Order: sequence, then C-alpha cells, then structure tokens
Amino acid sequence: MSPAAAEPQRLEAVIYGSVQGVGFRFHAARAATRLGIEGWVANEAGGTVRAVGEADRAALELWLQELRAGPSGADVRRVDVVWSSATGAFDGFSVRSGAHSGD
Repeated sequence: MSPAAAEPQRLEAVIYGSVQGVGFRFHAARAATRLGIEGWVANEAGGTVRAVGEADRAALELWLQELRAGPSGADVRRVDVVWSSATGAFDGFSVRSGAHSGD
C-alpha cells in the first residue's frame, strides 16, 4: 500500500433512489462502525441520503460498496461520490435525523 493510501481520507456520498424509510441510515452506520469509519449519515429533504465518513481508503472503498448495495428494502439508483482529505472532525459515527446541512 502506498503511503498516500494509508493516510485518512474523507468520502462524501449522496445516495439516490428509494433510500428513505427502508433502514438505509442504520445499514450505513452498522457498516461504518464495523469498518472503523468515523462520520455521519442523514436523510436529506429531497429524498436522498447523505453519508460522510473518514478512514483509510481501503475501509472507505468497502463502505462505498455497502452504500451502493443498500439494505434489502432499498433501491439504490445512483451514488455521487466526492473524495478529499480527512478533517479529523469526527468522534465515532452517528445517525443524524432529518435533513442535515453538513458538518
């Protein structure tokens, strides 16, 4: 693994489809906790789910697979992803309620 790949990174994902009311946030949170990712997940007003996580790139790539799959009741149609450097702003992982404007 390259030194850059070992440095913490930040993944911001917006998940589109039938993703609210199906346990998506809790699915994302369980996967994040299992993978050692810190951050949050929240429903957005437009019917999407926003997920933000920080960890090493390998853990975030696995989490992204979980986000793309979703829980059994979800129908994920698209996931928009932005990668950046980690901020170190999080302590654990949280499920946020309602529409959330960010950090």
